[in-house]
Amino acid sequence: MASLKPPRLTGRAMRAAVAAVRSAPGRAIVSRVMRKQLGIDAVRNLGDEWRGPTPFDVHAVRARRDHWRPSESLGLPTPGAWPRTSATFADAYRAGRATPTEIARRAFSEARRLADRKPAMGPVHLFDEDRAMRAARDASTRWQSGETLGPLDGVPVVVKEESAIRGLPHTLGTRWKPSTPAPDDSAVVARLRAAGAVILGHSPMTEYGMSPLGQNPHRPMPRNPHDVGHLPGGSSSGSAVAVAEGLSPVALGADGGGSIRVPACLCGVFGLKPTFGRVSTWGNNTGPGSSMVHVGPIGASSVDLAFGLGTMGGHDPRDASTLEGPEIDLGDTLNAIGRGVRGLRIGIDDNEWRDARSDVGSVGRAALAALEKEGATLVPVRLSYAPYAAAIGYLTIGLEFFAGSLEVRRAHMHEVVPDVQIMLSLFEGFAADDFLDAQKLRTGLRRELAEVLRTVDVVALPMTKETAPPVTDREATEGFLDPGALDSVSRYVYLGNLAGLPAGTAPIGRDSRGLPFGIQILGDAWDEACVLQVLAHLERIGLAKSERPSVWVDLLS
Repeated sequence: MASLKPPRLTGRAMRAAVAAVRSAPGRAIVSRVMRKQLGIDAVRNLGDEWRGPTPFDVHAVRARRDHWRPSESLGLPTPGAWPRTSATFADAYRAGRATPTEIARRAFSEARRLADRKPAMGPVHLFDEDRAMRAARDASTRWQSGETLGPLDGVPVVVKEESAIRGLPHTLGTRWKPSTPAPDDSAVVARLRAAGAVILGHSPMTEYGMSPLGQNPHRPMPRNPHDVGHLPGGSSSGSAVAVAEGLSPVALGADGGGSIRVPACLCGVFGLKPTFGRVSTWGNNTGPGSSMVHVGPIGASSVDLAFGLGTMGGHDPRDASTLEGPEIDLGDTLNAIGRGVRGLRIGIDDNEWRDARSDVGSVGRAALAALEKEGATLVPVRLSYAPYAAAIGYLTIGLEFFAGSLEVRRAHMHEVVPDVQIMLSLFEGFAADDFLDAQKLRTGLRRELAEVLRTVDVVALPMTKETAPPVTDREATEGFLDPGALDSVSRYVYLGNLAGLPAGTAPIGRDSRGLPFGIQILGDAWDEACVLQVLAHLERIGLAKSERPSVWVDLLS
């Protein structure tokens, strides 16, 4: 018999829960309940054989020395009428049907119109209009002279608010942090600018990035563009909505526990969490910091992900983690997208697929069967840590957040959203060895994944158990806590974060309400090319596609 989901806490029940966890007796009671609901007690009860030594670094473990693969030289997937990809914008600029200046002007107009809707659907909450228009005019001049800077030259891009844009505050979705203008662009924003991208401004995120669902009472958060009665996913909520609505073919996100892939999946677009260290986090206001945060692209297509990664990625002496792996080569990545899947070995754990909702699982398995017909080999694998990965992830990212949030707990608890208040209060009652034990389990998980990826090229998983959860106007305004929905969207994300491995998602279907769901492809360290290779072939054969939502704009119309 299926277990019942814990109820969503809203309104009076939410306020009572906040009051309870702020007192010692209530905190102990609620903590016991939440530990069980989130699977933490289950992982603490695992035998010693599941644990490895305490890790002294979190660099991704590379399973294979050589990532060379044969190619069918199929070229890039051809974009359709929707969505408007980076290549679509470039074609329009090249043919003189539009200029970057015209597109930027339309983008700001449409972003404001979306923000004025009820409920709000605006994916940009802080505009960098003056600099964007200057960048657009410069890009227009380059396109006229035929001296463009690359595939993102003149393309509108939005940036998750935790990544610094010079002159704008980046306050991590909070209300209490000072609105001090950032003195410099983050490393990633600087690279996007150098590539000619037109940075529209900051997209809203959930507070501290701690909710994968997409609610934040401190912001006019956009809803799911496929159905405004549902959430968009988080924490890179605005970035995913911007791509889904057509405002930007590439957006910047960050992923500590699915925060790129979950909103991309729930909004029906593509997302990529790169290898840990592939993209610099310098200038990202990650608050207390995390050993699991990755910066990466959300895109309208697999090629947009490649353009975004090729622009953002690379060594940066200000972020030592980026010096561990090889430099990224956009040309090699684009060539990999054309390889096809013939001869590729794709790992499948049937237990993981059975745990997803029936339609999500059946459509995902059908997509994998189609890849098999295209020449891939489906290989049964066992991911024994996968059912426990979310709980290990909650302990890791949650306790890292708790340890770095002393100022919040001392002076600003009453100013953070209710679900974050509950989370911080609960972690105060956790045992001293909870974090270290989670890291020993993390070592075992990383070791197992490396062994699996020595036998297969990638592993295929569902992206989420279900589609986007519903939300009411009151819940969006006041906040809520929903452990069941948290488990639904987080069930499959933490393998990639805990191991630091690249993982991408592509939209492969919709449920009966028109809400999208996706497939997840996880690859070896520094092998984003193979992840994109699989996503692109699903796109090429028509099984992965970003469908036009009910709320959309067409900047090229």
